[in-house]
Amino acid sequence: MRWPRPAYATRRFLDLLAVLAPQLRPPVDLPSAVLLRGLAAACADEAAALRGSRPAPGFERIEEMIERYAAARGVPPDLRGDPHPLLRRQSTLLAAAVSAVTVSAALALTVGRRRPTTGLPVEEFWYAGASTPRLWWVRIADHLTPRSVVFQNAVRTASGLALARLVAGSLDLSHGFWVLLGMLTLGRTTAGATWSAVRSATAGTLVGSLAAGVLLVSAGDATEIYAALLVPMMLVAFSAGPVGGPAWGQGLFTLVVSTAFAQIAPVTWQLAEARIVDVLTGSVIGLVCGVLAWPAGARGEMRRGAAALLRGAAPLIRITVERAATGRSAPTARADAAAALRRALLDRRIAHAAYAQLRTEPRSRRPVDTGPDWLAALNFGSRVLTGTSWLPWSEGSAWPPDAATWAREATEEVVSATLRAAAFPADGVTVRPPPLPPGILTRLPAPSVSHLVDVEVWLHALASDLAAVGPGGTVKGGLW
Repeated sequence: MRWPRPAYATRRFLDLLAVLAPQLRPPVDLPSAVLLRGLAAACADEAAALRGSRPAPGFERIEEMIERYAAARGVPPDLRGDPHPLLRRQSTLLAAAVSAVTVSAALALTVGRRRPTTGLPVEEFWYAGASTPRLWWVRIADHLTPRSVVFQNAVRTASGLALARLVAGSLDLSHGFWVLLGMLTLGRTTAGATWSAVRSATAGTLVGSLAAGVLLVSAGDATEIYAALLVPMMLVAFSAGPVGGPAWGQGLFTLVVSTAFAQIAPVTWQLAEARIVDVLTGSVIGLVCGVLAWPAGARGEMRRGAAALLRGAAPLIRITVERAATGRSAPTARADAAAALRRALLDRRIAHAAYAQLRTEPRSRRPVDTGPDWLAALNFGSRVLTGTSWLPWSEGSAWPPDAATWAREATEEVVSATLRAAAFPADGVTVRPPPLPPGILTRLPAPSVSHLVDVEVWLHALASDLAAVGPGGTVKGGLW
């Protein structure tokens, strides 16, 4: 059981590179140039690993490059003019490199064996060193809620199978297991998708039953004919059936079971009739369960899950910025951060399951360019979690009052926009982070300058994600 999320980190990495590209005007400072070349080489190695031409590289090399870069970055003594563009570029590059570490680690876990990821934040890759029983327990415990699509699917399927067994036993249907099989294979996560599958399967079963009836009447008791036809029919059914859809699958499978049963005991064309009755019964049961139990599938849960993720991530933003501004992490704050982190991780797992199911369901009839960008909401949650773990700060090094005041105002603007975005308004959200106070960078000690710009870049990246969640959202007063 592996839950790496390379897609989130890859999207963050590409977004940050897109932001960084216009800022890379020569001359590029030496530490940034070295890190860029190292990231390019790491990306080439990871692409080769995805193609299967070489083993997956480890993330330790990128971590070492980040450590060297964090120690060497800063404003050179001979720089003339405003240092803000250089610091902003360095912070953006550092954030991109952190996302590259996540991509590399997720790739190694995806194509390689699960192993402990020493040095990486436990909240990102906690599953890497966990035992299989613990992974199963976490998966079961996470989804013991009606808001989980995994729970909904389990309840829907179990109810359908129980009802199918009750109906097949009460009506004493011949070959009643076909009722259970029909319900299991034709049930879908939405009522509309189930109805579409049932219509196709019904047509396929009728055609297959007619063909099976003709075969049984023509061949009679000649078992050698059925024996000769069974293997070719199975090859065609199990190859073309999944590709052709429910109609082809049910029709060809009807021919297969008729041919197989004819070798076990004498049968008549009534076997095809029983097949039609059983499949139709199972289809109706599956359709009833689809209508009564969460008929909309993952669409409603995607909205609720993404909203819960946004609301759960908001406290982490405050805690992270306050820790950086004050230079300390009090025991009470650490306890609050741990509780908020656990809540956000659970919300992300629930939302991720809903998004994974949503991508497998038929598209709605609305235009594809309307509605929230769910992947942007998931990416926002992942960016908050990554920043909570990776954002540099100095223990005991508090910022001046004006810098701390700016950080809290910018944080409140982003947190307020996060809570507004959780309602997914039709016109999106507008985020207006305040600019840095004039001259603040010249009044801070060297480490705090870089950390302040790191916070600024992180908050503006979060604002960009929030604007992308809903159509019509814009980022105003920001860096980009």
